[in-house]
Amino acid sequence: MLTKIKTALAKVLPAAEFRLASVKEGLLYQGQTMSGLTTVTQDLDGLRTLRFGKQGTRQSVVKMGDLDYLGLPYAKSAMIGLAFGQYPERILVIGVGGGSIPMFLRKHYPSAHIDVVDIDPQIIRLAKQYFNLVEDDLLHAHAQDGKVFIEHVHQPYDLIFLDAFSVSGTPNHLVTKEFLSAMKKALKPSGVIIANLWSTPKLNPLFKSMLRTYQEVFAEVYTLRVRAAGNKIVIALPSLTRASFNSITQCAQQISAQKSFPFNLCDVLQAGLVKLIDLQNSPILLDREQ
Repeated sequence: MLTKIKTALAKVLPAAEFRLASVKEGLLYQGQTMSGLTTVTQDLDGLRTLRFGKQGTRQSVVKMGDLDYLGLPYAKSAMIGLAFGQYPERILVIGVGGGSIPMFLRKHYPSAHIDVVDIDPQIIRLAKQYFNLVEDDLLHAHAQDGKVFIEHVHQPYDLIFLDAFSVSGTPNHLVTKEFLSAMKKALKPSGVIIANLWSTPKLNPLFKSMLRTYQEVFAEVYTLRVRAAGNKIVIALPSLTRASFNSITQCAQQISAQKSFPFNLCDVLQAGLVKLIDLQNSPILLDREQ
């Protein structure tokens, strides 16, 4: 019956209008946070979306009760960091959004200690109230600036996900040489940094300088293009591994199978994994210049 209704509507409405009608979102929350006007909406399929700014870019897309669901392409691509550090016992996620990344990790690495940090306590509250974020004995949410948190880490992490965004992109103080050096100190020698960055010049004119700064601090740096998005995932390693593409692919395949991921990590590699060689012409970002 529903199919017949959709077919009938498609004949009456123009295609664009029909698409708009089919994805209409209802407003669950609207209010001011540290990122300005913030909204939480839910569409007809039950997907909930967090946005900063009026009609702003989607910060997180979550399916309630489904911890496997990673609604934005970059979130799936970010999991490739697991292929560089397969058995994480301690994980840090800087930037909460709707909590989809820490809750995905909580499901598939139930014995790992996970710290989630966001500068805005209101975003943490929204992630708990409207999305799937749940604290437990091993998952703790901290309302604190990511730089301050990093500088006071005493027990290093196996994985650090940097996914902190405001309306204007990654905060400037979270891309400097000083901050990246602090992240490196907060990481085990075999650990991995996974950072989500805007890569389009219009949205992020400092992108090449950000990569150059990562190269200055870390021994190996890779970038992974995200399909159908303006994001790139940066994978930074504190020590040389000289891993081959084949070995990374094999690890991705093994993790996908062992953890019963709802997608194959090898697929995200097809978008393009690149080991950075030389960005000497781009300036290094420093605290004093921000």
